[in-house]
Amino acid sequence: MAKPVIKNIMWDVDGVLANLDHAYFRFLKEHPNYKEEYKDLKWEDLPKALPIDPKFGSLELTSHPTKGKEFNEDFCHNSGEIYFDRPLYEGVVETLTDLHNRGYMQLTMSSGFNAEIKRKMIADTLGDKLSFVNIEVVEHQKSTEDATHGKAMVGEKEQRIIECLKKYNLKPEETVLVDDRIFNCQTAVKVGMHTVRCRAGFTTDTPADVKATFDAEVKGVAEFKDWLLNNTTKY
Repeated sequence: MAKPVIKNIMWDVDGVLANLDHAYFRFLKEHPNYKEEYKDLKWEDLPKALPIDPKFGSLELTSHPTKGKEFNEDFCHNSGEIYFDRPLYEGVVETLTDLHNRGYMQLTMSSGFNAEIKRKMIADTLGDKLSFVNIEVVEHQKSTEDATHGKAMVGEKEQRIIECLKKYNLKPEETVLVDDRIFNCQTAVKVGMHTVRCRAGFTTDTPADVKATFDAEVKGVAEFKDWLLNNTTKY
């Protein structure tokens, strides 16, 4: 069987390139509204404090059963520099640079309540060394309640992915989405893209029937590069 042709990589940032879990942990431990309640929280217990919704498959503030809306509002609008503190995972700069040198077109696909702020955060996080990565951000609805259920985010992300493919003149069948959130990966499959779920942070298993629709599942960007170079071609 011929290897699939992949020329373009669409990266999710949070949970794939950058450690959003780190910012969540600091938020609970340091925000004045929550630091007393979570003062004894340990890193390995973060998924207990933020139970993972199966449709997300990764940590999400809005998934908290009672404080999701409150957490999300305070994190996005009242957490200061903690919001921006999402360090790159080990090997991200080296891996993306190597893929760039090999000729792969790379862009990000992220979402946020304020696209301008999220775009700046991504640019600052990636830094000058990764300036070759094109930054795209979905500004989803202001309704945290809608976003909690994933309905608004899925529809908007699907439309934005299609728009990005058209903007950069990319063929979906030659483009791969690398994302940690299950519903984002399902969206990519729906529009005809290749899909690799990356589980660099705290995640839950992908349901078997859903996993069968993805191209692969990896633990980080270095493992993704190995999969890409060994299982696909650029020509």
